[in-house]
Amino acid sequence: MTTVDPSQAQDVWKDVGKNVEFVSLALTRADQATAQAAVQEFADRSQAIIRSMRIREPEADLRVSIGFSNSAWDYLFPNAAKPKELETFAGVSGPEYSMPSTPGDLFLHIRANDQAVIYEVVAQYQQFLGEFTTVLDEVKGFRYLEGRAIIGYIDGTEAPQVEDAAPYALVGDEDPEFINGSYLFTQKWIHDMDKWNGLSVEHQDRAVGRQKFSDLELPDEEKAENAHNLASNTGDDNKIIRMNVPFSNPAEKITGTYFMGYARHWETTKEMLQQMVDMSDFLLTFSELKTGTLYFIPSRPLLDEIAGGELN
Repeated sequence: MTTVDPSQAQDVWKDVGKNVEFVSLALTRADQATAQAAVQEFADRSQAIIRSMRIREPEADLRVSIGFSNSAWDYLFPNAAKPKELETFAGVSGPEYSMPSTPGDLFLHIRANDQAVIYEVVAQYQQFLGEFTTVLDEVKGFRYLEGRAIIGYIDGTEAPQVEDAAPYALVGDEDPEFINGSYLFTQKWIHDMDKWNGLSVEHQDRAVGRQKFSDLELPDEEKAENAHNLASNTGDDNKIIRMNVPFSNPAEKITGTYFMGYARHWETTKEMLQQMVDMSDFLLTFSELKTGTLYFIPSRPLLDEIAGGELN
């Protein structure tokens, strides 16, 4: 019987980082054999780059996750087994709002204390990715004041602590070929900050379900019926590792949240998303969702197998 081993996983824990970069890439699909060979080289070189940067800048606390979507898996590894729950996100709809599905093949989630380290990692990665991919989206996030979400509330209070995260984040014996991997769902939200900031703090508290200053949870009877912490809560046994990262071009008045959800079971995340639209989560009333894509984050040993050409 195999056992989950967090040391064999990529960096899927709740350590948002001071600086963050998200890169979504599409395969050009010009030549399958060339793309397969290039991904094998990247799987190898990417881990060497991480090790090198951790030696060069040990205080940067570099963390990296690399993911593959369902479409990418089918193209790059057509003869290999596939994670049981890996699929193409089809979007979800509710009575008032919907969450879109958007394309993506490869995904990079990179965070560090030093933005220069992130720059160097992405620049080096692109030396190997640039010839067979195109960039769909690139977002630079940051740690907001006191680690709060961009709307001013403490983020992730209900997420499992790092020491408790493995059972919620990592695939286990239910899919032994992919043990220590994780399902990552990504979403890019753009907020109407003028609309949000025009609400009283009391109104905002009811909308989120917590007190803004103290972070204390409100009694259920004081929350709005579609309060965010009600709409996004699917029970203590169905938690995921959430990382909500602020990003902004403030002069252009473009401000948003990049939502990351790592999970042992994609079905858990999907249930949460459906509940959010079914309840018309208050956050949706002043937000526009731009993306929605599911990726699988292989374990580090599985990345080694990809590097060795064992998954083709």
